[in-house]
Amino acid sequence: MEYVGQIALILITTLLASAVSQRVGLPAVIGQLLVGVLLGPGVFGLLANNHLMHVGSELGVIILMFIAGIESDLDLLKKYFRPAILVAMCGVIAPMILFYAYGMFMGQGFERAVFWGVIFAATSVSISVEVLRELKRLDTPEGATILGAAVVDDIIAVVLLSVFVSIFGVGGDSNLNLATATILQIGYFVVVFLLVKWVVSFILRLAERLPIYRSVAIVSLTICFLMAYTADAIGLSAVVGAFFAGVAVSQTKYQEVIANSVSSVGYTFFIPIFFVSIGLDMKFDGVLNNLVFLIVMSILAVVTKLYGGALGARMAGMNGKSAMAIGSGMVSRGEMALIIAQIGISAKLIAPELYSEIIIVIIISTIVAPVFLKRTIAKLDNVSEGE
Repeated sequence: MEYVGQIALILITTLLASAVSQRVGLPAVIGQLLVGVLLGPGVFGLLANNHLMHVGSELGVIILMFIAGIESDLDLLKKYFRPAILVAMCGVIAPMILFYAYGMFMGQGFERAVFWGVIFAATSVSISVEVLRELKRLDTPEGATILGAAVVDDIIAVVLLSVFVSIFGVGGDSNLNLATATILQIGYFVVVFLLVKWVVSFILRLAERLPIYRSVAIVSLTICFLMAYTADAIGLSAVVGAFFAGVAVSQTKYQEVIANSVSSVGYTFFIPIFFVSIGLDMKFDGVLNNLVFLIVMSILAVVTKLYGGALGARMAGMNGKSAMAIGSGMVSRGEMALIIAQIGISAKLIAPELYSEIIIVIIISTIVAPVFLKRTIAKLDNVSEGE
């Protein structure tokens, strides 16, 4: 019954923390992330990153991205696909160059310096999705560009990791080489196209005929989890599969009823666990000994994505305020960077004495990202009101 008590603690504390965050003008997700930091091993030690947290957080981020896909405008995503590619490319190149340079300056050697770049090239859009949803900006040019860039960014990060694994022979699945993975991923997106265009709508119409309560919602979640599982199996992130499952659902007449059903499940249980789980990785042992390292790395983590993404948006013809909003939406590293870091420590590509500090930098970037995004979105809203 220990898990039951942990769930109760998570639900009530995230509820109160979200209310406090909104009261002081911060996104609700900030409160939930800080709950994980405070209740985790780094401070009070009431929660640990155990099996419950691992499974709950995986389901939470999948459901969150599924909801984001459902609420997305496919035409808008198509329209802003070119800006999304430029944002993703610039948002990957900037951290790869600067983190590599800083790694070499710190005497980490070529492999470890490059791997720092790989870690911080990743973006976790799940945090930005929640802020955009809260501010009702998910279905805007900025929201569409951030979502599209996050998908492209995820693919680039996976390719970078695959190339690194292939060259240096560390981590990953040796049975799935880069060429095979690339072919499978191309095939996956062909299947996604078919699902969006025809298949999902047909399946949901069949589900509607079943004499079962919420049968359409149940079948839609099944599609979501299958697509997430398949994406993960071929080397992509599960959130990519979940997002495109949501996009497929958004093209059907069941969009609203599914969004309501899935949101009820996600936001009352799984999504709070996901946000809390991110903060649980933060530990403060020996932090003061590497304070300068932490500060420099945190600045680089924010600046490379903020201005890298903004540069890509400007190259695509967007104005300065929109570009900064998009750059802010790319700052969060979250679960993707944590996974890459875990691969790195097991493969000895991260110095053990710096592992905790790198995890803290990942979490700092994840916590500050919603603040940057809300402020840049507020400036956009002020411009709109002025017009």
